Amino acid sequence: MLASAATPTPFFPLKFPNAQHSLPNFNTHLEVIPVRTRTKTKLSNPKPTLIFSYATKHHQYHCLNLISCSNRSVIARVSSDGGGGGGGAVDATPQHSKSPDIEEIEKPSPSFGDGYVALFVRMLGLDHDDLDREQAIVALWKYSLGGKKCIDAIMQFPGCINLTVNLLRSKSSSPCEAAAGLLRSISSVNLYRELVAESGAIEEIAGLLSQPSLTPEVKEQSMCTLWNLSVDEKLGVKIANSDILPLLIKSLDDDDIKLKEAAGGVLANLALSQINHSIMVEAGVIQKLAKALTADLEGAKVLRKEARNALLELAKDEYYRILVIEEGLIPVPMIGASAYKSFKPGLYSWPSLPDGTEIKQTSKGPSKYGASEVLLGLNIDDKNVNIEETKMKAIVARSHQQFLARIGAIEIENGEKSQSGCLSEQRLTLLPWVDGVARLVLILELEDESAISRAAESIADASINEHIRVAFKEAGAIKHLVRLLGHNNDSVRLSATQALERLSISNHVCQIIEAEGIIDPLVNTLKHLQTSESLIEKSLNLLARILDPSKEMKSKFNDGPVNGSKKLSDATKNPEDSAVLTGNMSDKPISNVNAREDVLDTAFIARLVDILKNSSPNLQRKASSVLEFVTINDPSMDSIISVDIESGLAAVFQQKVLNDLDSDVEGQQPEKYALEVEEAGLAISAASRLLTKLLDSPQFCQSINSSHFTKLLREILKSNVPLHYKDWVAASLVKLSSLSDRKLDSGNPINMEVTLYETIPRLIEKMKTSFSPEAKEAAVMELNRIIAEGMVDSTQAIASEGGIFPLVNLIEDGSERAVEASLGILYNLSMDSENHSTILAAGAVPALRRIVQLQRPQWPRALHVLRTLPT
Repeated sequence: MLASAATPTPFFPLKFPNAQHSLPNFNTHLEVIPVRTRTKTKLSNPKPTLIFSYATKHHQYHCLNLISCSNRSVIARVSSDGGGGGGGAVDATPQHSKSPDIEEIEKPSPSFGDGYVALFVRMLGLDHDDLDREQAIVALWKYSLGGKKCIDAIMQFPGCINLTVNLLRSKSSSPCEAAAGLLRSISSVNLYRELVAESGAIEEIAGLLSQPSLTPEVKEQSMCTLWNLSVDEKLGVKIANSDILPLLIKSLDDDDIKLKEAAGGVLANLALSQINHSIMVEAGVIQKLAKALTADLEGAKVLRKEARNALLELAKDEYYRILVIEEGLIPVPMIGASAYKSFKPGLYSWPSLPDGTEIKQTSKGPSKYGASEVLLGLNIDDKNVNIEETKMKAIVARSHQQFLARIGAIEIENGEKSQSGCLSEQRLTLLPWVDGVARLVLILELEDESAISRAAESIADASINEHIRVAFKEAGAIKHLVRLLGHNNDSVRLSATQALERLSISNHVCQIIEAEGIIDPLVNTLKHLQTSESLIEKSLNLLARILDPSKEMKSKFNDGPVNGSKKLSDATKNPEDSAVLTGNMSDKPISNVNAREDVLDTAFIARLVDILKNSSPNLQRKASSVLEFVTINDPSMDSIISVDIESGLAAVFQQKVLNDLDSDVEGQQPEKYALEVEEAGLAISAASRLLTKLLDSPQFCQSINSSHFTKLLREILKSNVPLHYKDWVAASLVKLSSLSDRKLDSGNPINMEVTLYETIPRLIEKMKTSFSPEAKEAAVMELNRIIAEGMVDSTQAIASEGGIFPLVNLIEDGSERAVEASLGILYNLSMDSENHSTILAAGAVPALRRIVQLQRPQWPRALHVLRTLPT
């Protein structure tokens, strides 16, 4: 019998006769799984016992045989990442990382005894001394490792969680570690996870982790508890918005690899909730996770896996993906090892660079045993070889990825080859940019259409800066993408066009794209009436960028040797077996005249005019840009006039968003309306620029209905199209007015409208926004000249455009000439009593009085203005 509660009970350390029940050192994130014992062997002590001793005044020492949780084996398994370097990968689909629930063992085991569990829980109470509480929490932690059945037995006493959380405040590390370990076990069960959080465990762990003297064991158990709690989305949000997040990020720099793994696991779970992304990125998590993923640490598979999962979740956001790529990591689609079986590497008799640059053989003949070819490849990274570093890395990465594809090891996880049939379309991995670029280019050479499309999309997403765009060019991506424009799959063509569009942002790469013969497939794509609008948009944008008349095409390849022309005699150590690098552009002119002639085809021009008539403002703008190239290269204008270009221009100038006056979109959805007006303004500006170029042709001027276009452009000039889009509209109107034989209405001439609706607003905008005193002075001088000419409604236009405030500012801070001009304009404005309130509100009176009191040269004019104001 046990001693009564009133009898003092000294409690001695618990002893475990069997080694398997000694307290384990948890230095990994554990998953407890059952293993069925094959045979029962007879043991000297068939039931492991837990023995503790106690003494009282009236009783001798007694030994209580407390049966342990089970007669079974329990194995701890660490979740690990398969594959390192360029071969490993993980699933990008949302998947919580946690200690899996402790499953109930198949064969029930003898119970600890409800009475003894209750005894240990009761000993956790604050009325017991520290030694009793420590021994009790250690015993309960050990007991909880037996499985879910044991945890259920503990959780029959709900107060146990609160008492355990209280022990996290203990000054001794042993009870702290045991308490955190017990909370880790309990939180691994879905049913009890919320109870652990409600007990204040997250707050206590936050305070615990902030202690600088905390032992690594306590840190690890606490982190693993957070790892389990973060599986719940609501609890994850709570963790992310607490002081724990900076501690987690800081732990990624800790020397303890297990602590890093736990911190990475928590961050990976937090990243599964999009609501946490902004606060995580602001805390600097991307840089730390990228460093953890690329660090060459031994035994860091779990850390790399969790870091990769977290970064892939963050990379689903377009803006955060850019931050990930800036850290040198490129998202690469997982297509399955079987998809690479179609890869057939070319057999070269002489080496070449990935971008197609040939290494010319300058020796009189091949070496006797082919040593020159072998040595050239082996010594490609020799310091004496005159090859750019980017090209060198492209060669090495291509060889690496092709080797992995040949041996079937390019996508392996946990030692097992992944199959494409089991892969999700959203599955991605992250590779360093060198390997990622080479992998994506390799996928472009495969036969799987879905894989090719996804690789091209990844190239488009990754092309965020000049460095990456040049890397893709050096890796040979352009020739494959141009080839794919002729593919019979619409999805492949769209993805390839999108990738080329993003790559063409670089002027240097854009030249290479044109030299690869892209114009012909783009023209053929646009000619087909069945082409989707998205593909038309990408193709037009790419073609307009290539043919942009305002862009100066500066060739860097014709100024000297491409990539150096130094002989690689050092590579072979034989002067007779030397090689010279020659660029693949040396035989291809930058401006491919023959290819550009395809754009002058009448059928293609008719297709562009049809786009002007029936497409969105975005497509209209790009079609106008391509047609502008046609006008420059076809001075006769025969082909343009024959396809009725006037009807296309008229359609652009009659934008629905400007004509639909009854629409209430502006009032209900102002942002949408502003965007539509912006797009319409871009299209109108491009069409007006095209019209201005067309008006340079006498033949076109004879065929155009000038009065119709004058009316359309005057309406646009008075509309709410943004001011910076009206400059070409005004230029077109001025040219049209010079063509008209009839005398314009003197009360409303075109020149006056251009001045009122374009010139005056532009000058006032310059006065408001320019940082140059000279520019402001020139603007106000021009404005004063307009006023001095006595143009009707000019003063009203200045007041309506908000010109009074910048005029008063110039009176105070401008040069002498600017002050003189500003006073002249203000005097004219003050003649209208409706402007008095605005002039007074702008602070003109104090400024004018200072000029008069200081007897500045402009004081007579200032005095006249003061007399006209109600002061």
